[in-house]
Amino acid sequence: MKIAFATSECVPYVKTGGLADVGGALPKALAQAGCEVKVFLPLYGSISTLDHELILAEELRNIQVRIGSQLVAVNIWYGKLPQSQVAVYFIDCPHYYHRPHPYTNDPDEDERFILLQHTVIQILQRYNWAPDIVHCNDWHTGLLPALLKLNYNWDHLFSATACILSIHNIGYQGRFGRESVGKAGLPYDQYYPGGPLEFDDSFCFLKTGIMYSEIISTVSETYAHEIQTAAYGAGMEGVLAARSSDLSGILNGIDTEVWNPQKDKLIPHRYSARSLARKKKNKQALLEQAKLPFDEDVAVLGIVTRLTKQKGIELLQPIIHEVMQLPLQIVALGSGEKELEDFLKWAALTYKDKFSACIGYDNELAHLITAGADMFLMPSLYEPCGLNQMYSLNYGTVPIVRKTGGLADTVKDYHEYYGEGNGLAFNDFTPHALYLTILRARDLFQNKQTWHEIMQRGMRQDFSWQASAKRYIELYKKAKVRHADL
Repeated sequence: MKIAFATSECVPYVKTGGLADVGGALPKALAQAGCEVKVFLPLYGSISTLDHELILAEELRNIQVRIGSQLVAVNIWYGKLPQSQVAVYFIDCPHYYHRPHPYTNDPDEDERFILLQHTVIQILQRYNWAPDIVHCNDWHTGLLPALLKLNYNWDHLFSATACILSIHNIGYQGRFGRESVGKAGLPYDQYYPGGPLEFDDSFCFLKTGIMYSEIISTVSETYAHEIQTAAYGAGMEGVLAARSSDLSGILNGIDTEVWNPQKDKLIPHRYSARSLARKKKNKQALLEQAKLPFDEDVAVLGIVTRLTKQKGIELLQPIIHEVMQLPLQIVALGSGEKELEDFLKWAALTYKDKFSACIGYDNELAHLITAGADMFLMPSLYEPCGLNQMYSLNYGTVPIVRKTGGLADTVKDYHEYYGEGNGLAFNDFTPHALYLTILRARDLFQNKQTWHEIMQRGMRQDFSWQASAKRYIELYKKAKVRHADL
């Protein structure tokens, strides 16, 4: 099966969030499963063609792409995803892509991603490469299904091509003024109140993708249900509910070469489910680095997070004094909103023997916290998929989460599942609910045999991209059938 994977981010070239991890890992897993995959993204100014050994495609020099009434010249560079045969094509246009950040609030933000999408199609045409699937990701590539069906339907190259749109975060929708319809070259007769291009008096790239894709996916089964509700749908719930039968949730995978306690080069003591005693040595190393006293019977609660309201760390503020009276230590790593950074700094000063905070991001420390902590805290307000809870399960570090999105799909509460769960979870987004859950975790931690069983249960789960890729291939087949029926 031939897959054209269009994205605005891809590890190791550019990353602002989880989309980049998907862009860098899923195509490789698909290739390992027998698919032929090509990845397409902008050549941002931050991407070094030299460092990534990219080659300028001579046959794709000076492609002329129309945006509204203007023609824009682009060049194409290509390379391969590391440790794979997956080809990656970079759209080179300094005027649009050489900016301080991948995303902007500039007046031409619509044009930047219209250019990306038209260029993807032109590359496919010039190589005469007919994909079975065009896999679009978030609003930045949401116009591709409409362009293929409305603008390029004359080209028999795409007559059997189906489209899938993956929604990584429903909050980002790509809304622009009516004039952007003309810039994209789409027909204005599709832009009217309630029409396939219009949403809330704007031209919405994401809605367009939802309306014209054969299949829609998102990054967890629970999130697929949540975004069809007013609480989580960011206004798009009605649009998604209308296509409920075509909407699926597939969990992101994790890189089990990088996040694997048996192979992790960033932790001092590697271990497995059969050698969990070695995990205690990582706990000692973590507490030594955090300048906290080590006590085998005192649980360490790890936090690695962006400090934003989404992540729920503010739930800890009203209960911090009560939590610090428990046989518990906290080691936190994160950066973000000043108010939350100040809270972590204050807690570290106030509870010097029990709380350690590192403001910023430190990859090595993130790995050490994941390996050395006994518990891992993710009390998110919403979490489309989440990766840290999967990392912690893989490392035998028991997660404490709020039931939302991917957290609900991966962490099964020990008590709710009659002693067969792999972590602890709570429903209400309140400090009291979090505190009661921490109390339950404390009680379980004191029963060493029960705690050991919970750790083992988490470590036996398969969060690899290979498992996720199999489910995507099933969706691709479904999209092909749906396209053939149109």
